[in-house]
Amino acid sequence: MDRMLVVVFDNESKAYEGKKALLQLDYEGSISVYAHAVLAKHADGTATVKQGDEPGPIGTLVGTSFGSLLGLLGGPVGLAVGAAVGLTTGAIFDLNDARIGQDFIEDVTRLLLPNRVAVVAEIEEDWTTPVDTRMEAIGGSVFRRALADVKLKVDEEAVSAMKADLAQLKAELAKAHADRKAKLQEKINQLDSKIQAQLQKATDRLEALEREAQAKVEVLKAKAAAARDEEVAAMEADLAQLRAEHAEAGADRKAKLQEMINQLDSKIQAQLQKAKDRSEAMAREAQAEAQVLKAKAAAARAKVS
Repeated sequence: MDRMLVVVFDNESKAYEGKKALLQLDYEGSISVYAHAVLAKHADGTATVKQGDEPGPIGTLVGTSFGSLLGLLGGPVGLAVGAAVGLTTGAIFDLNDARIGQDFIEDVTRLLLPNRVAVVAEIEEDWTTPVDTRMEAIGGSVFRRALADVKLKVDEEAVSAMKADLAQLKAELAKAHADRKAKLQEKINQLDSKIQAQLQKATDRLEALEREAQAKVEVLKAKAAAARDEEVAAMEADLAQLRAEHAEAGADRKAKLQEMINQLDSKIQAQLQKAKDRSEAMAREAQAEAQVLKAKAAAARAKVS
C-alpha cells in the first residue's frame, strides 16, 4: 500500500539517523521509498526542507503528492527549500494534491513543534512493524496515512454558475449599444478565462499524477534491475569458475561439471527473463493507471463542457 510517512524527532541528528534507517529498510526490500526529505522546524516557526546526499527517486517534487505534503507541513509562516528539491516559496499547496486529510496535517503539526525535525517520505509497505520498530528505537514518533483516491473532479457548480453568467453577458452584448460593447466583451473574456482555468486545473492535476505514477514505476524498475544485476553477477562469477574447472578437469569430471554449467546458465537466463517480464508488467500497470486517470478527467470535463 502506498502511504505518506512522517516521523518526528527531537533533533536533526536523530532525524538523519532515521532517514538512514528508512533507506536501509528500502535496501533490504522491507519497503519501497519513492521520495524522502528531512524537514526542520525553526524557532521562529519557519521550516526548511533539507535533501540528503542522495536525491529522492521521484526527483523534482513540483506537482507531486509528496511535494504538496511538504508544503503543507511547512506551515503558513514560510517554507524555505533548496533549489535541488524543486519547490518554491510562496507556492499554494492543496490537500487534494497531497491526497491526505486535514486531520493528518493537524496530528503531525501538533508534534512537529519549533526546533523539531521530521523525516517525510512517500513509501510502499505491506505491514507497519519494520518501519515502526526502527523509528521508535531511534526515538521517532511515526505518523502514516494511506494515499486517498485521486480527485480530478472539476467544481461543476462553480463552472455552471459562471457559464450562466457568461450566457447572460453574451445576450446583453448582442443587444448593447456600441459604447457598452467593449466593457461587456472585457467581462466575457475574463469570465471565460476563469472557466478555462477551472478546467485546466483538473488537466494539470492529471498530468502531474501521470508523471508521478510513471516515476514510481521507474523507481521499482531500477531497484529490480539493481537486485538482478547483483544476483546475476554472483552467478556469472560462479559460472566462470566452473568453466575454468571444466577446462582443466579430467574426463571423469567433465560431464558433471558441464551439467552444473548448464544448470547455472539456465538459472541466469531465467533470472534475466524474470526481470524482463517484471519490467513489462510494470509498464502495462503504469499504462493502465494512466488510462484510468485520463478517463476520470475526461468524464469530469464532459460534465461542465
